Amino acid sequence: MSEKRSYKVLMIEDDQNILELNVKVLARKGIDAITANTLERARKLLYAQYDLVLLDIELPDGSGLDFAKEIRAVSAAPILMLTGKREGEDVVAGLLGGGDDYLTKPYSIDELYARIVALIRRVEMAQKRGAEPRSFGGLTMDPASGHAYLNGKDMLLKPKEFSLLWELASSRGQFISGEALYERLWGTAALDSGHTLRSHIYQLRKKIEAAGGVAEIEQERNKGYRLLF
Repeated sequence: MSEKRSYKVLMIEDDQNILELNVKVLARKGIDAITANTLERARKLLYAQYDLVLLDIELPDGSGLDFAKEIRAVSAAPILMLTGKREGEDVVAGLLGGGDDYLTKPYSIDELYARIVALIRRVEMAQKRGAEPRSFGGLTMDPASGHAYLNGKDMLLKPKEFSLLWELASSRGQFISGEALYERLWGTAALDSGHTLRSHIYQLRKKIEAAGGVAEIEQERNKGYRLLF
């Protein structure tokens, strides 16, 4: 990431003190944060272009988990979810609902900045992979649009599911460990003993089956996952 590049982030958080602190510190690091302390205000700001959306799960006028689906319907910007809860179900629900990563409160501003940068970098790297579709057996994947077609049928993948399938397909039938997959997709070591990754694998398997089932994700203990056709 170029130090001269400025990034625009939509920050949705109901704690005004946290908002003001985050805005002030992130501005010094080249990140312009547009803020909303309610979902009502966030909806009015949603249609602008952002490099990332920072979304608190608990808001005074609704659930951030539900709002993540609204964001994903109109924007492909990565979503970093903030939660004060440590229960795995809340985190998994957020990630499956459209979130790309999560951060548990309380967090340090340095960690927040690192997570933001990591997510934006992954998007930039995905764009640099090239806009040309690639075929893997009966699977065709288009990085430019984020669509994957299995046996000619659109799999209707969410961004994280697309990235997961891309990694598995690119391995050309070789096993990839769960730890390696998690680090590639979320940019950090696994924090929940693989539960989040397994949930995404489960959802991807369902979409493979819905698209005709001509591919299979195989799992082997101590080896990880691989995609077979």
